[in-house]
Amino acid sequence: MDALKGKYLAGIADATDEAALEGIRLAALGKKGEISLKMRELGQMSPEQRQTTGAALNRLKDEIDAALRARKAGLADAALDARLRNEWLDVTLPARPRRVGTIHPVSQVTEEVTAIFADMGFAVAEGPQVESDWYNFDALNIAPEHPARQEHDTFFMARDPGDLRPPHVLRTHTSPVQIRAMQTQGAPIRVIAPGRVYRMDMDQTHAPMFHQVEGMAIGRDISMANLKWVLEEFCRAYFEVPNVELRFRASHFPFTEPSAEVDIRCSWEGGQLKIGEGDSWMEILGSGMMHPKVLAAGGIDPDQYQGFAFGMGIDRIAMLKYGIPDLRAFFESDLRWLKHYGFAALDIPTVPGGLSR
Repeated sequence: MDALKGKYLAGIADATDEAALEGIRLAALGKKGEISLKMRELGQMSPEQRQTTGAALNRLKDEIDAALRARKAGLADAALDARLRNEWLDVTLPARPRRVGTIHPVSQVTEEVTAIFADMGFAVAEGPQVESDWYNFDALNIAPEHPARQEHDTFFMARDPGDLRPPHVLRTHTSPVQIRAMQTQGAPIRVIAPGRVYRMDMDQTHAPMFHQVEGMAIGRDISMANLKWVLEEFCRAYFEVPNVELRFRASHFPFTEPSAEVDIRCSWEGGQLKIGEGDSWMEILGSGMMHPKVLAAGGIDPDQYQGFAFGMGIDRIAMLKYGIPDLRAFFESDLRWLKHYGFAALDIPTVPGGLSR
């Protein structure tokens, strides 16, 4: 027994890797190992010999097994120490920067627009995207026979047979938000209402879902002159040009009277749009003085107050400012395409501290 013990313990101590240890284990404790074969001989011994020899063999087996495990752990520790000496990482180094993306271009432009109007004292009002027929049309003086109220122009919500609730639509503009703001806040009031709107239209410059921002200011002495100043200041700040020239053309909207389409002076040189110069004009929004019926629908006395309103497409003015030729680019293109137009990651405007790009 002593010879076997010395033989295997010495071999275990000299083993330099786990493969050598496994070879020693098989030679000693495997099915055909030396100690395993001696265990089989116990059946041929007398009871007294079997008791003495069996106990000795079990002790030897346990010692060799413990030595194997200890040596294996020692080899693992040695390998780890070697790796730690040869491989190291400075955990005090700053992490590598990761570009995690940015807000959508439409959201970015919405923040720009909001910041500009906030500087002029306009608060932001919000409302539901699923509106009642009354808020979306009737309260805005849109007659029942108006084309916008037909199913081929507006998304009407489906109703079960026998449902007698008023019709509901996906709002076609954010003007219903103005009615709700008047009802809850009264006059005087100065708000803008940015948000998604829906119309059954799809081409290069139209989409079934797009974004608008509408604004209104109501007071006792509000006039078209105030409207003109607000729009000029907005265009100057948004297009980042020192001078702008606007042209108001008589038009008709059911919710304003008088109504005006607003054009801005521009030029096209080499296919590039330049705002504030040139001999061309481009329509950018609609506006006018709020119709007395709309004021009354909002709970405001039209004999005491008057105000102006305007509305423009956020996607539209984003296309103009950044030279994007197709509205569908905002929703169908990949990030590389948008990056070409200046919407790279981390180019995020910050409303509280002003605009930054």
